[in-house]
Amino acid sequence: MVSLFATTLAATAAYAQSPGVTPQQITLGTVLPFSGPASSYSVSGQASIAYFDKINAEGGINGRKIKVISYDDAYSPSKTVEQARRLIESDEVLLLYGTFGTPTNVAIMRYMNAKKVPLLFIVSGGTIFGDYRKSPWTMGFRPSYQSEGQIYAKYILKTKPDAKIAVLYQNDDFGKDHLTGLKAGLEDKASKMIVAEAPYETAEPTVDSQIVRLKASGADVFILFSSNKFSAQALRKSAEIGWNALRILAGASSSVGAVMRTAGFSNVQGVVSATTQKDPDDPQWSDDAGVKRWREFMDKYYPSGDRHDLTVVSGYSTAQILTGILGELGRDITRERVMDVASNLQINQLDMLLPGIQLKTSPTDHYPIEQMQLVKFSGEHWALFGDIIDAGKIAIAD
Repeated sequence: MVSLFATTLAATAAYAQSPGVTPQQITLGTVLPFSGPASSYSVSGQASIAYFDKINAEGGINGRKIKVISYDDAYSPSKTVEQARRLIESDEVLLLYGTFGTPTNVAIMRYMNAKKVPLLFIVSGGTIFGDYRKSPWTMGFRPSYQSEGQIYAKYILKTKPDAKIAVLYQNDDFGKDHLTGLKAGLEDKASKMIVAEAPYETAEPTVDSQIVRLKASGADVFILFSSNKFSAQALRKSAEIGWNALRILAGASSSVGAVMRTAGFSNVQGVVSATTQKDPDDPQWSDDAGVKRWREFMDKYYPSGDRHDLTVVSGYSTAQILTGILGELGRDITRERVMDVASNLQINQLDMLLPGIQLKTSPTDHYPIEQMQLVKFSGEHWALFGDIIDAGKIAIAD
């Protein structure tokens, strides 16, 4: 694989090792929803752990093996706090990576930054995770949800300028961040174009009643800022009741395996979303070298994983980047040096990153990926259309 970094930090002999680092081993931590309403997203962490199994089988990183300690938080912020403290204070891990969720990570950000422990590549597009001034030890992974919401707004304004929009959104930072971006992108037309909004709580069993109410608004565009379970329900229900609206789905919930197949392929044709990564089900990638390496990894190290789940792809990419960061540090590993390297990335190629999309950071830019491309569901896979959109050039609301 090509070098992940624009520059290489000079080796320094005087560094002391951080917690989680011994001559033989590096210990990392992650908190995932192995249970609860967001449990389908835990496969991201499982894929990353399997990737480190691959790295260990190949000799480790600069002579050290990687150990990952993972705990379940059931997508409950209070449990996330408890598990993060356990990882830092009892297990003494080097860092946390790939922790899932917007409200859950918001709950631990202040603690992690006070402890000066890296919280890297959060599985969320929460805009707050790129605020390097308030949280210099924190870094997200995917484009911000506000930017994504604005991308959908621009698409609607271009293709359906007289649209009547109905929005289903999760009633937490995940859904609200998307909705803020959508309204910002619609600008002064937002109040007229958005004719209905329906929040839901993750403890609710279904969102069927919300879908019926949203259809009754007369909307001809239906936007889903919802997580996997509820997105599958909403897509299926909207089709069942004959709501023939243009449907736009948050990229975080675009998994073929966890959402589209669950909703029923016949019910999701023409759904629009946005992505940063290759869909391994898309025939155009059948001979792609990066996708071939991903398939080989899945066969050997994660055979139980769903090859149709884009959340698995995300976990693979996260571990690939983190492996590069740790490798760049040589034998002298501290939390400070981890953040130095993580804050100076320039990656033009990853196995599963779309061609043309870059992953870049700087000490004043903690949004690693700021480009997306629109996709439309066709048959049993996502098909790319349009040009790559630079979401980093879209203003973020305060």
